[in-house]
Amino acid sequence: METQENSSWKTVCEIDLVYRTKVKSSDRPKITSSRSAYAILMECWDPGKIEFLEQFKVLLLNQANKVLGIYEASSGGIAGTVVDIRLLFAAALKTGAVGIIITHNHPSGNTMPSEADKILTRKILHAGELLDIKLLDHLIVTSESYYSFTDEGVL
Repeated sequence: METQENSSWKTVCEIDLVYRTKVKSSDRPKITSSRSAYAILMECWDPGKIEFLEQFKVLLLNQANKVLGIYEASSGGIAGTVVDIRLLFAAALKTGAVGIIITHNHPSGNTMPSEADKILTRKILHAGELLDIKLLDHLIVTSESYYSFTDEGVL
C-alpha cells in the first residue's frame, strides 16, 4: 500500500482556546456553601426536565469561588446519563476554572448516591488533581432537596 506524506505546515489545523464573557467579575455569584450552589443550580435547571430525565452539569469556579459558568456535560434518560470526563475538563480548562462543583439530578426524587455516582466522583476527583482543578463538591439534586458529598464527608 502506497502512502503519501504531506509535510506542509499549511495542512495543520490551528487551535484557538477562547473564553468570552459579558459578565463582570463583581456581578458573578459566589459559592459559599452547598446551599448557595444548589440555589444557583435551581435557578438554571429546566423545571420540566428535573423530574423527567437525568442531566449532569458542572459549576465552573474561579479562585474566589465565583461562578464562571455552568456546563451541561450530559443529558440522558430516566435512570442515568453518561459523562465524558475529558469534555468536562475541556470546559474547565477553557474557562480557566480552578474549582468545580459537579451535579446531577435524580428524577426519582431520591438524593442518595448510587455506587456508580461514587465511582464517577472518585474518577473526576483524581483527574482534577492531575490538572490542578479542585473538585469542591458533588451535588445530587431534586426539585425539593439535594445531597452534598462534601457535607456528608464523602468527598
